[in-house]
Amino acid sequence: MQVWGVTDRGAVRQQNQDAYAARVLEDGRIIALVCDGMGGARAGNVASTMAVELFMDRFTQTGPEDPEEERMAHAASVANQEVFQRSIQDPDCAGMGTTMVAVLASEQEAVILNEGDSRAYHINAEGIVLVTRDHSLVEDLVERGELTREQARTHPHKNLITRALGAEPILMADCFRQPLAAGDYLLLCSDGLSNVVNEQEMLYEVIHGGAEEGCCQRLLDIALSRGAPDNVTVVLVKR
Repeated sequence: MQVWGVTDRGAVRQQNQDAYAARVLEDGRIIALVCDGMGGARAGNVASTMAVELFMDRFTQTGPEDPEEERMAHAASVANQEVFQRSIQDPDCAGMGTTMVAVLASEQEAVILNEGDSRAYHINAEGIVLVTRDHSLVEDLVERGELTREQARTHPHKNLITRALGAEPILMADCFRQPLAAGDYLLLCSDGLSNVVNEQEMLYEVIHGGAEEGCCQRLLDIALSRGAPDNVTVVLVKR
């Protein structure tokens, strides 16, 4: 199994409030996550960086024999509590929070956790499927039939999320299990990518675009060529 990642502040923002981590564990599994911070001038960066570091520290402290979903949920919960406490104790960080999408991938399946609107896609030669569900205003409108998917991409409130890590003392993240076969990919990204690069373009770059190790950079380059109004982060896992 292999993993690659890239993050960039984009073409407009002065600061990168995204953060990510990706690691191959001793048992060959891969743990990776992407966080997209929100808050004031520096608080979003604090939230996403704290969340990534706390999640990875807590996850690696638990034993590999523990149930996978419990390991993921516990690590995310610890990160949530610390970010929430910082947001209420530090005036500079008031109201901060972050999205999180995290994956623990083995040769048989991936356990995927998400909070907010950073996404995980499953990709292979047969196509691309969005595994996670955005916790956002426009996603709720799409599910109620009040917006189409295409309308949601350009909706003026597309960046309003309904859940975030660090926003509440108790985290209620969603968890998914995705079967994996040889040659499958998982793509994690912040909305800085998914808002400007569509799913068919992601599929093409992963499967047909060129060397796997350059895929994340190619996707970033497409976002930058379209003005990249937000920070952009991409992580690609290969089974």
